[in-house]
Amino acid sequence: MLLFILACVVSFIPTLALFFWLRNCRKADIAYRKLCVDALVKGMLSVFLIVLLSGASYFLIRLTRLQNVNPLLYEMIYNFIVLALVEEAVKGLAFQRALKKTDYACSWQDVVVLMTIVHIGFELIESLIYTIGTSIPIVLVRGICIPHAGYGFIVGYFCGKGMKEGKAYKKWIGFVLSWLIHGLYDFSLSEAFIAINDNLVFVAIALALLDILLVINLIVFVRRTKRAGIYRIQP
Repeated sequence: MLLFILACVVSFIPTLALFFWLRNCRKADIAYRKLCVDALVKGMLSVFLIVLLSGASYFLIRLTRLQNVNPLLYEMIYNFIVLALVEEAVKGLAFQRALKKTDYACSWQDVVVLMTIVHIGFELIESLIYTIGTSIPIVLVRGICIPHAGYGFIVGYFCGKGMKEGKAYKKWIGFVLSWLIHGLYDFSLSEAFIAINDNLVFVAIALALLDILLVINLIVFVRRTKRAGIYRIQP
């Protein structure tokens, strides 16, 4: 029990460290730091709406009895729609609310950072929930990969790029990419997917590595844009 608690504590370190690093990128900018905290809180609060919508959609697909007719199709719909789509959509709304409640002139970097922090806020609460009845390896893998931070980086990157270039459609590119990667990751861990062939476990491993690469790219992006200067865009 003590080992499990220690693993849970350790699993939160990468996520929290990433948040504080992003928030402290501009220590002298008090408004920016407050906006980061606000984005984190909104990400945390988004869990409640996600649970509500996911619960409703889960109930609806159970009524179809698809789980008894075609378990693989059921798992695909469950993971891509009930989980991934609902989560990404609500986190996107939480990000929009964070922007609308501030007069802060955001840069492309700020959009990426704030979107990522919203996802981090959600991940902190989700990881806390996942610790119930979960094994130590899964807890540690989730903590190391920080998957939602990677999804947030994708959405934030394309959203900020679209705002900077005046091409609103680009935010949808980021949303779709994030949703597909998220959905595929969840689907690859389902029993129905792994039952097809044991070797398919490599899909989940590859996506976990992708999550790590996305977080690395986030850090590189923030450092690079910070050196290049802050270019303001209007939300």
